[in-house]
Amino acid sequence: MNASKVAAAALALSLALSSASAFAQAAMASGEVRKIDEAAGKITLKHGPIKSLDMEDEMTMVFRVQDPAMLKQVKVGDKVNFDAERAPAGITITKIQKGK
Repeated sequence: MNASKVAAAALALSLALSSASAFAQAAMASGEVRKIDEAAGKITLKHGPIKSLDMEDEMTMVFRVQDPAMLKQVKVGDKVNFDAERAPAGITITKIQKGK
């Protein structure tokens, strides 16, 4: 391959990865931390729609967290983005990060 084909391939790969990242970010739900219960491994979030769970209404809910260490990443009042899934023990946060 010549240099221009390599550069074009690298650019295409870069664009594909960045759009996949943007899609993943858009799929996350957003909310605000209202309460953290480290002993129980739970977090209370005021959140908007959670499309992955077909939840369209805004509400405040208590969630379990998949990994209790997640609770150390955030504090009450933080804006967050998160992923959640239905589990036998209830709706569980599988990923959480501070929002912007």
